[in-house]
Amino acid sequence: MVDDPWSSALHRLWQAASRAEEVAALADDVYAPLLATPGVHRVVGTRWDGRHVLRYMRALSAGSDTPVIVATTRSMPGAAVREPGGEPVVDRLEPAGLDDAVWPEAAFLREAPGGAVVSCTFRLDQRGWAALALAVDASADLAAVESRLTQAVDVIVACHTGILQRGREARRGADDALLAEASLQMDSSLDVEDTLRRVARIAVPAVADGALVHLARTEGPEFVAATHVAVQQQRALEAAGRDDPWLAALLARRGEDEDTVFLSGAALDGSPFAAPASPTIADATADADSGEGPHPTVVTISPLRARGRVLGTITFVYQRPEARLPDSAFLRSLATRAALAIDNALLYELRRTAVLSLQEHLLPSQLPVTDRWDLSASYAVGDPMLDVGGDFYDAVLRPDGSIALLIGDVCGRGAEAAALTGLARHTLRTLLEEGTDAGTALSRLNRALRQERASRFLTAVVATLTPRADGMVRLSTCSAGHPPPLVLRGDGTVSEVLSGGLLLGVLDDVSYESRDEHLTADDTLVLFTDGLTESREAGGTFFESVLPARLSALRGSDAAHIAESLARQARAFRDSGQDDIALLVARWTGLPPDSGLLPPDHRLEQAALR
Repeated sequence: MVDDPWSSALHRLWQAASRAEEVAALADDVYAPLLATPGVHRVVGTRWDGRHVLRYMRALSAGSDTPVIVATTRSMPGAAVREPGGEPVVDRLEPAGLDDAVWPEAAFLREAPGGAVVSCTFRLDQRGWAALALAVDASADLAAVESRLTQAVDVIVACHTGILQRGREARRGADDALLAEASLQMDSSLDVEDTLRRVARIAVPAVADGALVHLARTEGPEFVAATHVAVQQQRALEAAGRDDPWLAALLARRGEDEDTVFLSGAALDGSPFAAPASPTIADATADADSGEGPHPTVVTISPLRARGRVLGTITFVYQRPEARLPDSAFLRSLATRAALAIDNALLYELRRTAVLSLQEHLLPSQLPVTDRWDLSASYAVGDPMLDVGGDFYDAVLRPDGSIALLIGDVCGRGAEAAALTGLARHTLRTLLEEGTDAGTALSRLNRALRQERASRFLTAVVATLTPRADGMVRLSTCSAGHPPPLVLRGDGTVSEVLSGGLLLGVLDDVSYESRDEHLTADDTLVLFTDGLTESREAGGTFFESVLPARLSALRGSDAAHIAESLARQARAFRDSGQDDIALLVARWTGLPPDSGLLPPDHRLEQAALR
């Protein structure tokens, strides 16, 4: 019957321990039943860190509901003799024999009536330990007191272990969520500079207080991005990333490290992160939660490694409690994800440069310059993955004084489409330069495609412009399944050039016929690929339906303005569709360029956009 109250109290203590978020929350459930033990007059608990610094003391006397609580950072090297090893240590001592340099709770224990102290010291984790001491009188059953004390300690240790475990699980969950979010953020951009900035921003302040990203270059580390939680320290961190020789030398040595390197204390001497050298970086504000003041600076350097090569390094600067520092596994995972995102962006940039270079070689470097023709072209890449498109155009001066405009579109994208693009443009250009008529040139191209067993078809149109003595121009159009050109008259009316013909590369022995009409001064011929007309807005409307009005609004404009404006409007109009847009525009002036062109009427263009 004597143990029944204690058994109930112990049961309640275990229940409270399962719910507690911190050990201090168990104090009432621990102290009260211990004080209810016959012969116990006072309970004093202390909490220590691994450097024998007293962090917390709580004392409660029998018959009192108000504990004495002392929060401190008192260093007591003498307490090292009390620090337990693996198992709790129980001692019986005389109050008068307690050394104040070892026992900060001695004053509370001596004040209690009684003749003995029963103490239990126990380890909480690798970073700290604690003690519970009871002041008892001669009536106490010391064996029973020791039993209850060790049972209470078992609950406290189990509670602390559970809190740490739940904290680790919560941290793992938070780390996994952060890594997932980091991957999404970093992978959402294929721009190299933007990706590098995202890598730095994502980590601060969730991972560290500051971050630096460097790329590995032959001549040494290249600074690319930095961020810090404190605005006033941002510039200092950027300056260190750009110009500090200590950091540059360290990064050059660490670039090939397999894992993250942690640096602190003497390892940071002479660095921009050491407090005496650069307080703007190393001095941090006091931790708001602990109230302990500035924390020692810790720096980690992780290699950015992807696909078997080191791309650079990411450096994190920490000014926070040791418990809030990430571990090597997390930093390695974050660095790997960052490296892959950076590598993808770098590969994309290389691919984009290569594709654009190839695309430039598939198109004429410049159009002919003549006294009586205002010529211009526009080409807009529509595929975000930047496969080489199959659109092409050219303008050819012919032996008879005429000019032949050609535009075409190979089905599909990629290397095969590019090969056919080059074949088609150069074949037509060569034949037209030699004076071959457009129909024959298209037929010979069709035959060449069939002989090469090309797996793709293509469309094309050739418009031959021949000036006449009366100042007009004969327009002869020959088409192979291509969208018909448009003519913008000087008065703003727009008409379609009727043309027909079978696709190229489908059947053998196909002939093509030309159709004629006339242009007058200030008339403009517009040739284009279907990427222009098939641009579609969210409601399903194709740009083809608004093209005549948009073109009419551009009357009086020069060829360059018409080409660029129509391409820009189509891109803005389109919600879906990723085809390239090619335009070739020829304006017949009938006059030398220095006589002047009609000024563009931008009011008409803006009205058409509404």
